Amino acid sequence: MQLSGNKVRKLEFLMADAIAQGADSIITIGGIQSNHCRATAVAAKYLNLDCFLILRTSDLLVDQDPGLTGNLLVERMVGAHVHLISKQEYAKIGSVTLTNVLKEKLIKEGRRPYVIPVGGSNSLGTWGYIEAVREIEQQIQKGTGNVKFDDIVVACGSGGTIAGLSLGSSLSALKARVHAFSVCDDPDYFHNFAQGLLDGLKAGVSSRDIVHIQNAKGLGYAMNTSEELNFVKEVAATTGVVLDPVYSGKAAYAMLKDMSENPKKWERRKILFIHTGGLLGLYDKVDQLASFVGNWQRMDVNESVPRQDGIGKMF
Repeated sequence: MQLSGNKVRKLEFLMADAIAQGADSIITIGGIQSNHCRATAVAAKYLNLDCFLILRTSDLLVDQDPGLTGNLLVERMVGAHVHLISKQEYAKIGSVTLTNVLKEKLIKEGRRPYVIPVGGSNSLGTWGYIEAVREIEQQIQKGTGNVKFDDIVVACGSGGTIAGLSLGSSLSALKARVHAFSVCDDPDYFHNFAQGLLDGLKAGVSSRDIVHIQNAKGLGYAMNTSEELNFVKEVAATTGVVLDPVYSGKAAYAMLKDMSENPKKWERRKILFIHTGGLLGLYDKVDQLASFVGNWQRMDVNESVPRQDGIGKMF
């Protein structure tokens, strides 16, 4: 739980580069409940590096203690330095400039910071999901069912995962078509962003040829309708698979909606859905989820059942 999800695959390469460059601290940036920032904070502590997080929050809350809900609890427990920025300032300044401002400040203090971009999504981080395709192939080969996947479906929030998956699949024997459901921005933005990552790897391919991207952001990033949250609850109650509300929950909801609306498109296709983690984000939705999970009651024990003080050991 403390170090899970798709961000870890990218961090395997990014943290190695930080160590190779002699960094003594890590800077990264994301939303107030960023899974990437939480995973980076934990990974940094594993490697004895200080971690500085720039977290985007609402204009009304930027001057208040951010609290200890979800990812914030883990980040603050492991000693990450949290810097809050308002959504308004973030929109006007941008993540690159903000991380550079903090980087220059730390350099002046004698530190050796290493900057990781939003979501760990750069060309180096893309290798995390190129390697994931190799793992998928190995798992298929070790299996007994001779499975052949036609499609891979995944959520898209910063672009690195889909760039790595689509490139890896196209270069491997897998050759599964990657379908991404974007939970922020729009498909054109992510096609262009993924193209930049692919060009950085000198892949020589067009993102539009190897990944299909559909919009699934709904009300907006990290915002959910009651239908989406009820879907997350129903999947958990039916299968035991707990989807997160920000990424995989929205992607799975949009995937099944698309299957219902366009059955011919998916007919007879064997699909691998990749859960990208982020379960701690559920804790930020407890108030909205409460109405869906009210199945509790006090146990009714009849007076005829014998009672004796001290018979029940409460270890």
